[in-house]
Amino acid sequence: MIVAIRFWEINVLHGISLMATKRRAIRSAPGVTFAKLLGTGRGETFTPRDADSRTWGLLACLDDEAGLDAFNNSGFIRSWGAPPQFSADLAPIASQGAWAKRQPFIASAPPSAEGRVAAITRARIRPSEALRFWRETPPVTQALKDSAGLLGAIGIGEAPIGLQGTFSLWESGADLRAFAYGSPAHQRAIELTQSRNWYSEELFARFHVLRAEGTLGGRTISAK
Repeated sequence: MIVAIRFWEINVLHGISLMATKRRAIRSAPGVTFAKLLGTGRGETFTPRDADSRTWGLLACLDDEAGLDAFNNSGFIRSWGAPPQFSADLAPIASQGAWAKRQPFIASAPPSAEGRVAAITRARIRPSEALRFWRETPPVTQALKDSAGLLGAIGIGEAPIGLQGTFSLWESGADLRAFAYGSPAHQRAIELTQSRNWYSEELFARFHVLRAEGTLGGRTISAK
């Protein structure tokens, strides 16, 4: 499996139009087994004021490199009107949880794979817990931004409220683990997630980075 993630900087009206009209098109594209159109944000509070109205994106799971090539050259991709601002192709290492009641990522890279890694966190927040969740988010996002080895990060979501996540890119798996298990703010968030039952659905996935380049969360990522 290859997971393609792309972000474009485009006119806000064009972005809203794509979100409204292309959901069926991406899911029915040849070789696509799972797909989501994504709005983006700064990922600081995960409230609507975080939203970036000029950056929009997608995630698509494909069977193999041939499927990826067909997807990259499809009319659907051309409908975005410009090359992506950021592009990454990923091989799943491990995934826990569900996204839209599915487990979309099938491991295709060994856990010991060296090099850059990426992480996706995604959750459906219970409405009754939203205010508590938003209050606890800023320390975690600040710890993320300050983490050694972070190459870039961006907030992602399928809706302005309630369906939020983060895509982050790291120099190594060790750097990602240091943030996940060594950050006091992140550890507190994990404990509160368990005690408060914030989410009705959640997912965490790690990926080996096959290719990545462009601008992610204001940081330039060089091809490697």
